[in-house]
Amino acid sequence: PAVLDREAFSCSICLDLLKDPVTTPCGHNYCMNCIKSHWDVEDCKYSYSCPQCRKRFTSRPDLLKNNLLADLVEELKKTGLQAAPADHCYAGAEDVACDVCTGRKLKAHKSCLQCLASFCEKHLQFHYESETFKKHKLVEPSKKLQENVCSRHDEVMKMFCRTDQQLICYLCSVDEHKGHDTVSAAAERAERQRELEGSRQNIQQRIQDREKDVKLLQQQAEAINVSADKAVEDSEKIFTELIRLLEKRSSDVKQQVRSQQKREVSRVKELQEKLEQEITELKRKDAELKKLSHTEDHNQFLHNYPSLSPLSQSTSSIHIRPMSCFEDVTAAVSEVRDKLQDVLREKWTKVSLTGTEVDVLLPQPEPKTRAEFLKYSHEITLDPNTAHTQLLLSEGNRKATVMSQQQSYSSHPDRFTDWVQVLSRESLTGRCYWEVERRGGVDVAVAYKNISRAGRSYECGFGRNDKSWVLYCDNNSYTFCSNKVQTPVSGPESSRVGVYLDHSAGILSFYSVSETMTLLHRVQTTFTQPLYAGLRYVDLVSFMVLNGVVLFICCQHVTFLL
Repeated sequence: PAVLDREAFSCSICLDLLKDPVTTPCGHNYCMNCIKSHWDVEDCKYSYSCPQCRKRFTSRPDLLKNNLLADLVEELKKTGLQAAPADHCYAGAEDVACDVCTGRKLKAHKSCLQCLASFCEKHLQFHYESETFKKHKLVEPSKKLQENVCSRHDEVMKMFCRTDQQLICYLCSVDEHKGHDTVSAAAERAERQRELEGSRQNIQQRIQDREKDVKLLQQQAEAINVSADKAVEDSEKIFTELIRLLEKRSSDVKQQVRSQQKREVSRVKELQEKLEQEITELKRKDAELKKLSHTEDHNQFLHNYPSLSPLSQSTSSIHIRPMSCFEDVTAAVSEVRDKLQDVLREKWTKVSLTGTEVDVLLPQPEPKTRAEFLKYSHEITLDPNTAHTQLLLSEGNRKATVMSQQQSYSSHPDRFTDWVQVLSRESLTGRCYWEVERRGGVDVAVAYKNISRAGRSYECGFGRNDKSWVLYCDNNSYTFCSNKVQTPVSGPESSRVGVYLDHSAGILSFYSVSETMTLLHRVQTTFTQPLYAGLRYVDLVSFMVLNGVVLFICCQHVTFLL
């Protein structure tokens, strides 16, 4: 076939029909200028290799023109057979060109991170055929391969310095980065890939939340319209009974209802549009992260990762409280009908709309002063069925003391058997606030009811799993922990810690309480179950819960090994 003939008489370097064909000792054919130029670039006094089979020759072979091939090529040219690829196969200004092609270069099919070169499909074959080159890392064609090379040592950068947050080569790791925290680029990529996936999951969750909010707003708009329509219908019936005397007033009430309806629906639609815009932005951000997550080149991933714009702070989910809307209009008009004769004798009493505004506002901002926080104080008692056997509960289960001897509690599946912990009896939803007055090490936590209780595994310890959140409170330092991830927390030392929970908004905040409220750490997440207040003991301490405020009183300081 013509295609096979054309390939048989083409030079594998320039991919054109052979010009002054020569044959190497290994039996492959090239244009004389192409193979000479190739070996001139290779420029090795000890060995030269064949571009196709990679066979090496101890000395540069003498090349003689292959007259038989030359005659055959001339015959092919007379038949009009063209060896050149179609124009769309050649590399343009925006394309990555093959580094091996001479003359007009073809588009690269892959780039090699080891060779630091790009190859068209023809010149890529030895990467698939040679056992040595099969081990090389091939990625999509890239113009940025030189960014993978260390400018100082001219070596491929395969390591990452976490101390200086930059890519380095092996020589850098034993030179100016000696003693730094260094890992392979692949390992750093894997770590940041996990972070990226976490960000994507957060975005996707926020998209789902916002889509739910949009549906709520659509339902609310429908409810407003239904209520408004009913108010208009009822008022028209009542005013019809008044015949001519009330025709004008009927029109006035109708106009007022429609005006109020328009304002309320407009307000709901405005908020709905804002949420839809946020969904669009989140989807765009997700697409950006997805594209980056699919980058095969670790170095390009790490180059581009820091440039990602941070995720904007999410507004909390909306909450819609029941509304009466326009129901009061009907009642008001009915009362007017009954008293109309007396009213008309004196003066016209204006019928005002008494419908309540639609409550679709976002959650109120977090309190600022201690007095504002105390408005949400929650009555808390301790559950004796959860208390570790070294905890002595008293005063209506509002006080607990850590004892050196075991307490004679009955066996219960809710009891913490190894961790010196206790949970509240009451579940916490909505907005709640409580305080912990401490002396020594007391860890303040919230947890789901289904947290494990028996054993010393991480599934039982506050902050060591995805079912609890805890602030470790040492004498002069704080650390927040959840799902085994610890976050150092800075803030003024105080013997009192305040905890604020807005369950529906997914907000959990810890405060240092003194004359002012100082935020120590805030968590923004999604709580899927009711929460329970939790406490864990490092030192022997006692505490009391009073009027929603938990007070701790220090006992003898004997440290438990938890």
